[in-house]
Amino acid sequence: MSATNTDTATPGDDEVPAEHAVPEQLTLAGGFAPVDRDRWRELVAGVLRKAGREELPDPVEDALRRTVATGVDVSPLYTAEDAGDLPAAVGVPGLPPFVRGARAGAAPDSGVPAGWDVRQRHAHPDVAATREAIAADLENGVTSLWLVLGEGAVPVESLPDVLADVYLDLAPVAVSGGLPAAEALLALAGDRTDLAPGGSLGLDPLGVHAASGEEQDLSRLADVARRTPTGWRTVVVDATVYADAGATAVEELGCSLAAGVAYLRALTDGGLSVDEAFTALEFRYSASADQFTTIAALRAARRLWDRVGEVSGASPDARAQRQHAVTSSVMTTRRDPWVNMLRTTVACFAAGVGGADVVTVQPFDAALGLPDAFSRRIARNTQSLLVEEGHLARVLDPAGGSWYVESLTEDLAQAAWTWFTEIERAGGLAAALSSGLVRDRLAAAWDARAQRLATRTDAITGVSEFPNLAERLPARQPAVSPGTRWSTAGDAHPTGGLPRVRAAQEYEALRDRADAAGERPQVYLATLGPVARHTARASFAGNLFQAGGVATPAGDGATGFADAGTTVACICGTDRDYAESAAALAAELRTAGAEHVWLAGKPSPSVDGVDGYVYAGCDALEVLRTVHDQLGVTAGTAIPAASSEEERA
Repeated sequence: MSATNTDTATPGDDEVPAEHAVPEQLTLAGGFAPVDRDRWRELVAGVLRKAGREELPDPVEDALRRTVATGVDVSPLYTAEDAGDLPAAVGVPGLPPFVRGARAGAAPDSGVPAGWDVRQRHAHPDVAATREAIAADLENGVTSLWLVLGEGAVPVESLPDVLADVYLDLAPVAVSGGLPAAEALLALAGDRTDLAPGGSLGLDPLGVHAASGEEQDLSRLADVARRTPTGWRTVVVDATVYADAGATAVEELGCSLAAGVAYLRALTDGGLSVDEAFTALEFRYSASADQFTTIAALRAARRLWDRVGEVSGASPDARAQRQHAVTSSVMTTRRDPWVNMLRTTVACFAAGVGGADVVTVQPFDAALGLPDAFSRRIARNTQSLLVEEGHLARVLDPAGGSWYVESLTEDLAQAAWTWFTEIERAGGLAAALSSGLVRDRLAAAWDARAQRLATRTDAITGVSEFPNLAERLPARQPAVSPGTRWSTAGDAHPTGGLPRVRAAQEYEALRDRADAAGERPQVYLATLGPVARHTARASFAGNLFQAGGVATPAGDGATGFADAGTTVACICGTDRDYAESAAALAAELRTAGAEHVWLAGKPSPSVDGVDGYVYAGCDALEVLRTVHDQLGVTAGTAIPAASSEEERA
């Protein structure tokens, strides 16, 4: 090889320029200067002060904390120091404490499907309609069935007809409806030994007690458990009854533990071993659009139940909690129901990431009545998309190791355990239900949530935010409520126990009242200044009033007030415009016939002639009720729902 000038030589195949050399260790964000938490706090404080926050807490992140459950707040920032040793303490999937999942995954060619069990709920009283719906579901991605039996739902005596075309060796079946439903399913199963594992008899007497207020007998559970086919569950600890009554994740988890322990006592008192009692139980939890809370709650539930099993002397295999996640009824809206498709997608995603064994996505029209074929198709396709196209089930516990998720899991577990032990000290769940302890705790939790809903701190898209006053709701046949529980006699008890709530209920009641008033009530938006100056507050005020079913025609000053046909106006502009012109405009509006004048902005003593204010953080529900009264909104002819033909069009 001839000599060359080293200044002009090019590197050979095995030579790499120093600036392109790969370091032995790659550091995430290694090209950026290190930033500590104090520097982050300094920058956040600067942004908050620019936004008008003069008084800031110490530490500053307390200003950005938000409550996700009773006694549990989340911070805007989590680092390794927040999680501590938690990621190492949660174990691995399939082993105690089961935080990372009750199973280690399906082995290749095992015949076990990847992902979770896709379970669809059916409650249509028409046997032919239910059979048709079941066939469509099983042919298009659903892997198990959930049948509600009893008055107003699928007739108990019709169960053989409803399942006549179902291969029970392939599709597990779960029922709700108390002892009559359980006995009907047992009779149908007979002596078969080839039934698909994963079925459930759905007995939940404490759930019935919670929903109806009537105490129930647990003494027959052990007898039914002995007759339950291998691989099936006898009892469902249905915690959604508490979620539907306003519980946060903390109350839902704590009540589920208390119910589970009560069932363990009843089953072992009836002669079952501890392991047999544990494997007789399945847990049903709600999954909401607060995805991280749902993920952490499911992980915390498995950890808590494993602890109960450890103390009870159950073997590690028996302590793995079987979870059935159902998208939340509380978050479901009647108004703009199509947005529910987005809510249930997020909730289903969270249930899958959280490690649920079984998932039910409620159809988007569930709050309106019995679903149609389209809404059932969307519900099952939501799951198919996440599993088949989103590949969500390819990774076990994908949230594991996240400082935020691990910290939230721990916080929920600790708070739920404290609530559970309070119930136990009160004599157990049955006693706590009868004494009112559970009702009072859930009422307090709901009151806190209701306040956030009223001030729109918790927004409801399509209802409290961005409502569509021109919508035509789809017509649906009335249905048995998903939360209605059944006594051991098979009778429905929709009242007398814990209440049922929905986040949108107060706003929807106002919308119903406005829609039934005959002519649409209106508030005139009197704008001040050019468009660029008044648009923000006019849009805010219009959005708020429309959440109560009130239309908001707008005009420059008082110019268009007479044509609006109303007696209520709202001035919209900037603070500077208010100081210069709001009082004069208020007087002009009153001269034109306005009996009540509102102003879009924080209360200010410098503005005369204004009766009330609308601003971010105000009690929107109180404002809307007041405006309804001012406009004399009373019930009249309701605006009809769309017919099925109009809906298809």
